[in-house]
Amino acid sequence: MANQDHLDILLRGVPEWNRWVAKHPEVRPDLSGADLSDSNLREVNLSNANLNNADLTEADLQRANLSKAELRFARLPNSKLCWADLRQAVLSGAGLGGATLFGADLSGAFLINSWLSATNLRHVNFSGAWIEGANITYAEAGSANFTSALLPDTNLSYSNLSGADLSNAILKRAVLVETNLSNAILTDCVVYGASAWKVNLEGAVQHNLIITGDREPTVTVDDLEVAQFIYLILNNTKIRNVIDTITSKAVLILGRFTPERKTMLNGIRAELRRRGYLPIVFDFDQPLSRNLTETVSTLAHISCFIIADITDARSVPQELQRVVPDLPSVPVQPLILASETEYAMFKDFPDYPWVLPIHRYKNLEDLVASLDEKILLPAVLKAYEISERRKVFEEGIGT
Repeated sequence: MANQDHLDILLRGVPEWNRWVAKHPEVRPDLSGADLSDSNLREVNLSNANLNNADLTEADLQRANLSKAELRFARLPNSKLCWADLRQAVLSGAGLGGATLFGADLSGAFLINSWLSATNLRHVNFSGAWIEGANITYAEAGSANFTSALLPDTNLSYSNLSGADLSNAILKRAVLVETNLSNAILTDCVVYGASAWKVNLEGAVQHNLIITGDREPTVTVDDLEVAQFIYLILNNTKIRNVIDTITSKAVLILGRFTPERKTMLNGIRAELRRRGYLPIVFDFDQPLSRNLTETVSTLAHISCFIIADITDARSVPQELQRVVPDLPSVPVQPLILASETEYAMFKDFPDYPWVLPIHRYKNLEDLVASLDEKILLPAVLKAYEISERRKVFEEGIGT
């Protein structure tokens, strides 16, 4: 419970309180559990005060001095803490939902298991703060300073941290679902166990992100979104086996999905399955957007070879133009109905050694009958040839 004498002095107004504090520096104010909701405490000096369990809902604490104050489990929803001094304050378990801390200084503060959801944290200084297990979802924290802050197990999902400085921050097991980190600084951060999904990292500076635990050899990457994936590859044999299986068995099938053409592509897919391959069919019968073209490129990169039916081609020319010139490690086997003529620009592709001669077929039965000899065997041999050439080249560099 609060010291009633202390509370009475505070209720007489901030000027009198500040004068009393100045005259009695040896006294530690005790306002624990006090109801100070809706109070005007602008520029109040509550340094080192005991405000544990106090109710400061919607209180005006702008430019207040709360350095080293204890606010464990204090209620501060919708409070105004703009430019407040909260250096080394203890806010463990405090509820700050909807509060405005624009420009506040929380360097070295303790916010373990605090609630800062939907809070204005723009330009706040959290440098060196301990914010473990806090809920900072949906917060506005653009240009906040989190340098060397400890944020393990903190939920930063859906928050705006655009332009924030997180250099040297500890983000172990932090949750970053749809967090906006555009133009943020993420250098020398510990991101072991962090969950990053659909994060906006446009313009972000990402260097030396540590993906391994305390007792493991240090491994760093320069991309938050791939950090957890790289860790899985390093530490999970099954994941590595899955990736090896995909890249040795996946076959990307490109073509048109009009009813007639779909029959052909589905026939190829069924036959590839029977032979132990993992067919990937990508169909988009309209002009490709940038994102869809990138999807084709991504699928091509994990394929052992590509089968491209260029009969009555629409999107296939753009797809091939995207992957062929930049992907010499993946053979391309073009197909075309015997009665058709390849599109005009296709004449440029035979210049690439990894593009095999066009195989012409009469119908589905003819295509299936010739699949092993005319399509799979040439593609597999070409893939092997490319692999062996690369080995020789790499061995030459190593000598």
